[in-house]
Amino acid sequence: MIILGEDSQRVKDRDAQAYNIRAARAVAEAVRSTLGPKGMDKMLVDSMGDVTITNDGVTILKEMDIDNPTAEMIVEVAETQEDEAGDGTTTAVAIAGELLKNAEDLLEQDIHPTAIIRGFNLASEKAREEVDDIAERVEPDDEDLLKKVAETSMTGKSSELNKELLADLIVRAVKQVTVEADDGSYVVDLENISIETQTGRSASESELLTGAVIDKDPVHDDMPVEFDEADVLLLNEPVEVEETDIDTNVSIESPDQLQKFLDQEEAQLKAKVDQIVDSGADVVFCQKGIDDLAQHFLAKKGILAVRRTKKSDVKFLKNITGASIVSDLDSIEAADLGRASIRRDDADDLFYVEGIGEDVHGVTLLLRGSTDHVVDELERGVQDALDVVASTVADGRVLAGGGAIEVELASRLRDYADSVSGREQLAVEAFADALELVPRVLAENAGLDSIDTLVDLRAAHEDGQVRAGLNVFTGDVEDAFEAGVVETAHAKEQAISSASEAANLVLKIDDIIAAGDLSTGGNDDEEGGAPGGMGGMGGMGGMGGAM
Repeated sequence: MIILGEDSQRVKDRDAQAYNIRAARAVAEAVRSTLGPKGMDKMLVDSMGDVTITNDGVTILKEMDIDNPTAEMIVEVAETQEDEAGDGTTTAVAIAGELLKNAEDLLEQDIHPTAIIRGFNLASEKAREEVDDIAERVEPDDEDLLKKVAETSMTGKSSELNKELLADLIVRAVKQVTVEADDGSYVVDLENISIETQTGRSASESELLTGAVIDKDPVHDDMPVEFDEADVLLLNEPVEVEETDIDTNVSIESPDQLQKFLDQEEAQLKAKVDQIVDSGADVVFCQKGIDDLAQHFLAKKGILAVRRTKKSDVKFLKNITGASIVSDLDSIEAADLGRASIRRDDADDLFYVEGIGEDVHGVTLLLRGSTDHVVDELERGVQDALDVVASTVADGRVLAGGGAIEVELASRLRDYADSVSGREQLAVEAFADALELVPRVLAENAGLDSIDTLVDLRAAHEDGQVRAGLNVFTGDVEDAFEAGVVETAHAKEQAISSASEAANLVLKIDDIIAAGDLSTGGNDDEEGGAPGGMGGMGGMGGMGGAM
């Protein structure tokens, strides 16, 4: 009996598991070489020819042309890690790949996937408990320790050269937007931190500014650019002649008719400007366009206007000034205006907007770099560090880095495995082995012998040195915490959880039914399909091209 279409493909049982595991491992191995301070960068060229150079795991996976359903599930691990913890994306993906590799060995020993999944769940839960036990508390006002967290996050990225300066800026920024909740916990509102970039200067000239930085010019040269106390209007409506929804033709028979037509347009623009003037606004940040004639009228009234302001900037200005975003000038009220002091930096062509009052707050990290590629990677590194420091302040727990936590967890999981009955015990041990991938890859990427490194780390932890980690610069095993290699416990817990769940999701699949080739892009071109049928790496060719 035939129940599937002619173009459908189906693969079952061990073949399906092997296919899925190969696809997932291919993604994990693609980013492994970027892990750690000595990790390498990837150059990604998209279909438009735009180049991205980075070693940020989630950025690499998002930019890669992945066209495989299983591989995309592993990419979701990185995206979840980025959303929840801000950093540790490469670690999460690499552990997921290693879990599946170890699971494949267990499958070949005729251990049922359900037993492996149960063992992985037990190991994941136990590992997270041990992370909490090992973690050390950190107070929100412990700036030295928070700077070490930021520096650890930036090490190995382009921001590393100026990591001390940037770590100081990041910690100060987070501190300014941290508030204590009624229950004694701390909340960090990263919405009140804006990141602006500027090329042509050294990264060492980056700075933290109170308020917003707007990289725009005034629309008219005769407009004032300095205000000690200004009423600010945030406008999401064009100050232009209203256009009809349909195409129209206007027949003009005499110059007088043309003049009347132009006078009517001028009157319409003047009415809009009068509405702005009557509102009491001194400064207008418009998200859309401003007509040349309207610019002239605004300049005559002594009002500063900036057009085509980015949506993100307008949203941030709302937090800074306390203003409301107005979408209809007819309904504008005095309460919609915000208050701010404004000054102009002609050298950098920037406006500095600082809110007035206790209820408004926000800071801007102005990052500088020599080229667009440099400043883009700098921004990615700083954004990760911001997320990690904010997570540390809110969570209040830190761990020693350099592979120390992974080796300690692996040791404790092996002890725990002795208390687990059945075949799940082997899965717990496989989970422990997978965690030790991190120190092994750190050593490999630093040009060190991974086996010798792992032996030395295990010996140190057997001696009770819980914080013993790898110094990738010297190759020595030392107290990572004292060396300033500090990670947030929340990111590590999230990485373990995400990797375990992704591996279990892949292992649970024993049947793949596809209405064609195993690609997810909807491309009819057979070249993008699975070479040699579904047993191949269907659709991963695009990924190989990106690498």
